[in-house]
Amino acid sequence: MSNLNILYEDNHIIVVEKPVNILSQADNTKEADMLTLIKAYIKEKYQKPGNVFLGLVHRLDRPVGGVMVFAKTSKAASRLAQSMNEGLFHKSYYAVVNGILPKKEDTLIDFLEKTEDKKVLLNTPNGKKAILHYKVIEEKDNLSLVDIALETGRYHQIRVQFASRGYPLYGDQLYGKQDKEQIALCAYKLSFPHPITKEILTFSVDPNGKIWKLFTTCK
Repeated sequence: MSNLNILYEDNHIIVVEKPVNILSQADNTKEADMLTLIKAYIKEKYQKPGNVFLGLVHRLDRPVGGVMVFAKTSKAASRLAQSMNEGLFHKSYYAVVNGILPKKEDTLIDFLEKTEDKKVLLNTPNGKKAILHYKVIEEKDNLSLVDIALETGRYHQIRVQFASRGYPLYGDQLYGKQDKEQIALCAYKLSFPHPITKEILTFSVDPNGKIWKLFTTCK
């Protein structure tokens, strides 16, 4: 994948759209990942010798597409990490869940524990607090399109919190039905303070895939 969808770039940060099924950073599969692809882009564009610095500020699960920001300097990486720790990053997701939710707007709170084999246990003594807020946008064919604001960013948080209540995400082959479809989860909006100017920046993308076309919001 050489054609990056770059939403914003300056000397300090680069904001891109991560396509579905691309890794955020390299793993032992040695398949394409955003960190390596963006480093290659920067190296070529600016004719940089040697290794290119690029800081991974946050991650998206491999099957999830959406907005990501990367730091082009160590100073920017440190300040973005600080902003995230202070709760100044605002992440919004669209998800399609199976079923019709009884509450059209709600806050979900759980305690999630990630195990060594990358499974998530719900409400264990060692679990970390997981909070999200959702609002149902549309309903069709026993499916609900929800707009989600993450207050915490735990591993598989959205997927586990909805599935545990009987409303797994469409296409979630781990926590939902084995329907072999692409998971309907998109990190469609990201808002955060610029690491240098402190200006609040907001970026958004549209979800891609046939399931989203069922809903007028995503057409």
